[in-house]
Amino acid sequence: MLVFKILRRPEWNGFRDAGRTEGAPVDLADGYIHLSTAAQVAETAARHFAEESDLVLVALDSTRLGEALRWEPSRGGQLFPHLYRPLRLEDVVWDKSLPLGATGHIFPEGVL
Repeated sequence: MLVFKILRRPEWNGFRDAGRTEGAPVDLADGYIHLSTAAQVAETAARHFAEESDLVLVALDSTRLGEALRWEPSRGGQLFPHLYRPLRLEDVVWDKSLPLGATGHIFPEGVL
């Protein structure tokens, strides 16, 4: 199963260059890296990145993340994937731009 991380372009560039990331400021504050499922990622984008256009959607294979991936209740009691270790570049299955269109973010075909 794929899970997703939305990163701002500078966050993605830093992650790509370093080969790992502890996450965005919200991740550092909460002590884990926030991820979303395909069913959750559009709402995550709308809620937390509504006005941002230069984003990168990163797909991760949940089985590769191992025991550090925990499913915990969040928005409305939904179980969200949270990663309790740094995200490594080798965890990434693919990355794609996530542009902002007139009615919201435009997700790559097949994600939603």
